[in-house]
Amino acid sequence: MKRMVDVVKTDTLKINEERSKEEIVEELERTKWKRVGKTLAKDWRLYALLIPLLVFLVLLKYRPIYGVLQAFKLGDNPADQVMDQNWFGLRFAKILIDGSYSREFFQAFRNTFVNSAYGLCFGFPLPIFLALLFSEVKNKKYRSVLQVCSYLPKFISTVVITTIIFRWSYQGNEMTNSSPGLLAQLFMNLGLYEGGQNLINTARFFRPIYQVSDIWESCGYGSIVYFAAIIAISPANYEAAKIDGASKLQEIKYVTLPGMAPTLSIMLITRIGSILNIGYEKIILLWVGDGTNNTLDTSDVISTFVYRYRQTTTGGVKSAAVAADLFNSFIAMFLVLGANAISRRVSDTALF
Repeated sequence: MKRMVDVVKTDTLKINEERSKEEIVEELERTKWKRVGKTLAKDWRLYALLIPLLVFLVLLKYRPIYGVLQAFKLGDNPADQVMDQNWFGLRFAKILIDGSYSREFFQAFRNTFVNSAYGLCFGFPLPIFLALLFSEVKNKKYRSVLQVCSYLPKFISTVVITTIIFRWSYQGNEMTNSSPGLLAQLFMNLGLYEGGQNLINTARFFRPIYQVSDIWESCGYGSIVYFAAIIAISPANYEAAKIDGASKLQEIKYVTLPGMAPTLSIMLITRIGSILNIGYEKIILLWVGDGTNNTLDTSDVISTFVYRYRQTTTGGVKSAAVAADLFNSFIAMFLVLGANAISRRVSDTALF
């Protein structure tokens, strides 16, 4: 009899707990928007600061999506608005993959992937290495000077950087008694370059020069995030490693790098997401040079392919260029999703 009473009491308690949970959930649902309103009223200054960012996103990020429709439409008159043109379906995608533009498109896609792969292999580790070097400099004033000097190239105009590259790769001219540039002279002395045209206008030298100049430009600025991650690591961890007899390399291996792991994962995901997004500005400026362009086989990327064909007045060519850019964006999106999923499985750190 006593056991039956205990069972009834237990069941009654469970029922009461379930009812109380349901009542709490209902209360939370009923007062949801009221609580949101109180939060907005309390922190309205912080939310007001988001308004410029939202305006920026709408005008410069979401509004241009309207132009993506150009990849699926073709008008009789190039001046027609996108919505007034005829629906053309996926024919432009087919033209890019197996049509009159397929050779140039796949050449641009290959160059984009190869250039970005080089940038990922060499450009991603170097800022980390530079941040590790900065963290070992104990004199704060000396370290600050070194960091500022490494950041400066990021703030130099792309036009200035490309001008420097041209002056260094200049082949020289006997008619004007002008001497070759620094790089051109060095490569001539090594027997790697025989002249005939500017070094930057030689297809086999374009990628190395582009990658080295890009790393020089962005390496110091990119080290800021990693240096901040190193500073955030507790000094107690280093003290414990020293007590255990760890060398400097062992401290980096077992303390610094694990402490930087979340930051490294996030930065790697974002870098993989932008692996197919190479800006056209620097490449096009490097094309100008002596008025000729002999480097398309190694320098033409998706963005320059789109830029070149978007300049035409033919509607079909413009639509093909937009389709190429849209294809590039889809590949980049899947790369981000894949890298994010892998990072979540391996390290429990992900963007979303």
